[in-house]
Amino acid sequence: MIYLHHVLNHLRKDLRLEWRSRDSINGMLFFSLLIVVVFSLAFDPTGYPTTARQISGGVLWVAVLFASVTALNQSWTREQRNQVLDAQRMAPSPASALFLGKALANMVFVSVVELVLAPIFIVFFNLHPLGSTWLLALVVPLGTWALVLNGTFFAALGLRARNRELLLPLILFPIAIPALLAMIQSTTGILTGDDMLNPDLWIRMLTGYDIIFTIVCLLLFETVLHAE
Repeated sequence: MIYLHHVLNHLRKDLRLEWRSRDSINGMLFFSLLIVVVFSLAFDPTGYPTTARQISGGVLWVAVLFASVTALNQSWTREQRNQVLDAQRMAPSPASALFLGKALANMVFVSVVELVLAPIFIVFFNLHPLGSTWLLALVVPLGTWALVLNGTFFAALGLRARNRELLLPLILFPIAIPALLAMIQSTTGILTGDDMLNPDLWIRMLTGYDIIFTIVCLLLFETVLHAE
């Protein structure tokens, strides 16, 4: 219970800071909407509905991936102001609680952007899912957690780097390829109703990916936080 209390304190702090500034959400929302609009102009979704379903999964997750990178770097930059991160190192609370609270806050930010993006995405791409739509309720949170978990960890890892804004995508994108593949394939299978893509298999793979990397990040974050 004490550990959960520390996590919730960090979560509330980040949510309060974002509510005051709204820098992360506004930046992500603008960037993701721009990607959706540009891709929708590249072809005619109303004239080629089958093609729209086939590529929409990839477009959606690529938009979320690129947009989330802008917020992940800012989340740790806030901690560096006024030596807040130094105070966190000396705090008696576990380092993993700080990381988990930060990752959950980023999860909330990205989820808000996805909720706003979803209806716009459906309208622009004229989507009518042919598969089990309820499976998207599993794919979206699992995929979002995979992105923000690794993104939060590697953003902290690159805090002391001179070009940390460039370093994060260089590390995150290769690590996220298995999760991104699972997200795109499962989403495409749900939208097209193609049983050959086997969305259930990809969802199980994504679940395993989340479990493994959650454990690894929690165990290694204390080393990252106190590294010189």
